[in-house]
Amino acid sequence: MSDDNPRRQAFVGIGSNLDNPAGQVARAMLALQELPRTDLAARSSLYRSAPLGPVKQPDFVNAVAQLDTGLDAAELLRRLQAIERRHGRERAERWGPRVIDLDLLVYADEVIDAAGLTVPHPGIAERNFVLLPLQEIAPDLIIPGLGKVADIGVNSEEPRISRID
Repeated sequence: MSDDNPRRQAFVGIGSNLDNPAGQVARAMLALQELPRTDLAARSSLYRSAPLGPVKQPDFVNAVAQLDTGLDAAELLRRLQAIERRHGRERAERWGPRVIDLDLLVYADEVIDAAGLTVPHPGIAERNFVLLPLQEIAPDLIIPGLGKVADIGVNSEEPRISRID
C-alpha cells in the first residue's frame, strides 16, 4: 500500500519545567518516534532556559526535534496535542508552568494562518530556547518570512540559557 502523502520536514519545539523536565523531554522524543508515517530525523541537545512571562516558576528544559512526516500540518498538530494530553499537559494558565509543551515550529516551506494553527510559529525569532536548538540541528533551514536559521540573531540580552547535554 502506498503512502499518498509526500514526506515533509517539520520541526517541533519541546519544553517542560515540571516533574523531571529532562525526563519529560526524553519521553516526548520517544512519543514523536511513535507517530504514524513519521521518522525522528534529528534531535537537539537539551537547553535550560529561564521562563517567559510574568508567572514565577522553575526554569525550563527545551529541545527541538526534526521530523520527516507524511502527516499534514493539521494532523501533525492534533497528534502533538494528543501527546501533550497523554503526558498530563493541562492548559490552565498562559505562560504558566507545564509538564510538556510541543509546538509545531516549521512545517516544510508552508505558511499557515488558520484557527489554532500558525506556522511558522510566531515567536521563533525572539526565543533563544527555540533558536539555539534549531541552529544546532538545522542551521541551513529556511524559515518562511525569516530566512536562514543560522542568520537569525540570538538575543544576547537573554543570558539565562545554557546547553545541558
